Amino acid sequence: MINENQKELSRKARKRFALWAVVRGALNATALVILYYVLPLDRRWGTDTAVRLAIGLLVFAAVMVWQLRSITGSRYPAAKSAEALGLIIPVYLVLFASTYYVMESASAANFSQPLSRTDALYFAVTVFSTVGFGDITAQSETARAVLIVQMLGDLAVLGAGVRVLLGAVRRGQQRTASTGDGGDSVGS
Repeated sequence: MINENQKELSRKARKRFALWAVVRGALNATALVILYYVLPLDRRWGTDTAVRLAIGLLVFAAVMVWQLRSITGSRYPAAKSAEALGLIIPVYLVLFASTYYVMESASAANFSQPLSRTDALYFAVTVFSTVGFGDITAQSETARAVLIVQMLGDLAVLGAGVRVLLGAVRRGQQRTASTGDGGDSVGS
């Protein structure tokens, strides 16, 4: 979808702008994965860990709201939404991968096999993508409960999240078309 502001740009400039939006999203995702590998995740699973998961989900919701506002206020909302996905999805996946890693470190009985950080991230991604190869499974009730939270969250992110994201793009495009407002700079 090309809105009026994008029509102002040459075809080459639109391609460059779209490429930079994708690159910024990929850089966000890369930074989050690097953070996942370097952050100390040596705490034991307990009530405080469950509270941290809940806080993490609230932070995820706040990031989602922030990104939606950024999209609707952007001069180029479609490109901004591509960038937002490069932040929203990795935050969500790293949150659950971290939780699985900490849970496995606390008790080997939580999962069918030991989980390295890569294994935990792999497990979170296979659950998110609904592939579920079955090579890693939740064994304890606690692990299954956290997995249920992720699966329900996956449905919300994939279903409602995409719909809300597209709605934000439409609102942003309507705003820029009706006001002729340039909004943010080309880099946003």
